[in-house]
Parts: sequence; C-alpha cells; structure tokens
Amino acid sequence: MKKILLLVATVCMLFACDASKTVKVTVTNSSAADRANEMVEVSMKEVEAKLALNDTTQIVVLDAQGKQLPYQITYNDLLIFPATVKANGAVEYRIEAGTPETFPTLACGRFYPERKDDIAWENDLTAYRAYGPALQQSGERAFGYDVWTKYNTSEPVVEARYAAELNPETIAKIAELRKTNPAAADSLYKTVSYHVDHGNGLDCYKVGPTLGGGTNGLMVGDSIVYPYAFAAHEILDNGPLRFTAKLVYNPFTFEGDDNVVETRFISLDAYSYMNKAVIAYENLTKDALVATGLVLHEAEGEAKLVADAAAGYITYVDPTDNPAVDNGKIFVGAAFPNTLVDAKAQWFSGKEKNELRGGADGHVLAVSNYKPNSSYIYYFGSAWSRAAIQTDAAWNQYVEGFAKNLKTPLTVTIK
Repeated sequence: MKKILLLVATVCMLFACDASKTVKVTVTNSSAADRANEMVEVSMKEVEAKLALNDTTQIVVLDAQGKQLPYQITYNDLLIFPATVKANGAVEYRIEAGTPETFPTLACGRFYPERKDDIAWENDLTAYRAYGPALQQSGERAFGYDVWTKYNTSEPVVEARYAAELNPETIAKIAELRKTNPAAADSLYKTVSYHVDHGNGLDCYKVGPTLGGGTNGLMVGDSIVYPYAFAAHEILDNGPLRFTAKLVYNPFTFEGDDNVVETRFISLDAYSYMNKAVIAYENLTKDALVATGLVLHEAEGEAKLVADAAAGYITYVDPTDNPAVDNGKIFVGAAFPNTLVDAKAQWFSGKEKNELRGGADGHVLAVSNYKPNSSYIYYFGSAWSRAAIQTDAAWNQYVEGFAKNLKTPLTVTIK
C-alpha cells in the first residue's frame, strides 16, 4: 500500500510539474482601437528561467484556442509574436515546451554588394533599401531610403528582383543588342528590370540627393545636414517576423563637434507598414534639432501632404518617378512617439531644386529635439495604391492611428 501511495504521489508531482511549465502572457490594450497582428516582446531569458529550458528544448506560442502562432527570438534576446487584442481588452497567450510548426518567412533582407552595396529589406506588405559605400564611391548622389512597392503576394520578392536585374548574361546581351537593335535591347531590359511591374510590384520611387522616404538628418537653422550612404552595416535579425539592421555612417563635423558618428537601428516587423528607427549621434556634445523628411515631387499647392505636429505624424502622396506610365501612387509617412517641435512643408528654391536636389520640390518635415547621449526614435513607412491601401484618406487614417497607438502601447505581463 505504501508503494502504491508513493507511486500515486510521484505521478501527481510529475503532472503538477508539467502543468507548471507554462508561461502565461497577458497582452492588454488600453486604447480605443482594435490592435491586429501587432508584434509584442517578451524577455526570452525570463521564459527560459520559468520553463527551466535546456539547450535542446523547443517552445511553442499558443493563442487562447491553443493554436500555434509564429514567433522569433531576436538578436537582443526578445521573443516576439503577433498579438490581436480588441479595444480596451486583454488576451492571454501561452508559451510552452513543444515542437513548433513551420511558418513562412515574412520579414527579411540582405546586403547586396553586387548592386553598389545596397541593403534591401521587406515584409509581407512593402520593401525598402538603403544605399551603401560603393554607391557613394561611384559619385551617385542618393541619400534617403528608397521605397519598393509590393502586392499580390506576402512572400519575399526582393531577392528575385535583384537576381533578374543583375543577371550577367542578360546584361551582356542587352549591351550587345544596343549596338545593333536598340528597340530589342529595351524590350529585353523591360522583361527583367525591377523598374517594371512583373506582377508583384516594382521600384518606381525617386530618392536622389534628398531624405527620400523617411530618412533623418540634423539641422542647422532651417538647413538639413544630409547624410550620405552608410559606411558599415550589420544585419542583426533576418526573419521570419522581424528584420533588423545596424547602419553606421561616416564621421562628420556638426556645429563645432568633430567626429560625430551617426548609428541607426532599423527594424521592420511582419504585418506592419512602418519601420522603427532608433538613431544616436556619438560625440555630439550639445542639444540639436533633428528632422525626419519625406521628399516632395510636386510644386507647392499641388502636393497632397499632411504635417500634424500635435498628432505626431506626417504623410505625402507621391506621384511615382514616372507618372506618365501610370504606376499608381506611393503613400509615404512617418509617426513619432515623442512630442514634435514642428511639422511643416519646406520648399526648395529654384537653384537648390535644380542644382542640389535632383529636381525634387522640397520635403515635408517633422522636427524634434535631440539631446546628446540619447536615442531619437521614430517610425517611417509606405503603401501603394494598387495594394490594400488605395486612397490617401485611408493612408492618412492608418498613419494617424499608428501615431495614436504609439502613445498607448500594448502592455505585456508574464506569470
């Protein structure tokens, strides 16, 4: 009898031990807006400690119905997964030991030395690129972030676009045809170029020597200190749910401070139109103004833009780099968690427009204070009128709502 009782007690203890190996994560939404597929972060070290994981144990993330969710462990030891929570509501998720299902990669990117040191990245909704040292060495002047459109698929498309555009055999054939049959050369180029829509989007956004689609720059008075291409890079996260890159820029002098070095951490999550940018300026000793800008490609009075400092966001409806071929409209925007000093349109003079800014008309700017040894955080993003967000009103509503959500982030508690 004693042996039976001991066995029963042991089994009960094992069941109790198994039942305790669950981390319950409560995500609370205190805002008046529903939040869908918004990435939340949990300390992976805390999860490991609570579950007593070893080096080989895998985990699963489960929703309230016991369905597995995709997740990712980031470079800085965060476990991230998408949460959906109704307005003024809360949802409980569970993290347990288990075998995870295979989920598609939705956010990823790569360094492309074969294309003048681009770094290009994407998620299921949109794509971007930043320019590297080889481009700067070539003399081409392209400063800000480039925007690539995407539709008809949630799968990665950037790698295939570069592969087609940069195929050596195709490039050689096009060059040979240009000598004898320029029309045939143009026709072949259009079949491989990422400047042509082949059914999933294209590059039809013009950056040039401007801030492009949401780049930041320090200001001296009303003048922007334009960054050029990054000098060094490191890809920190590469999917399936988050892409993160660290970009370090060349030293420069600012207002008497020498050897100022800008570092950017840029991350893009699945299901979001907005990138997160975390900016720091090393060796800057005094307070400064920093602006985030969206390049304007239409004259004053024609551009559809919003500059709302009180609400914390800016937007613009870009006509694309060649409106005559009807590539739709590109919506660009930026949102800010902290109070803005100003938000405004700033137009170029004729000389600056034509000689320095590649024909661009100006920027819509959001201006913030920057204090030494701090981080400047903001969000920038885009959409395309041929994909899910099709009107400027819908885009403005999205960015305004995103800015509001920054003021009331989802809260995460673990037990």
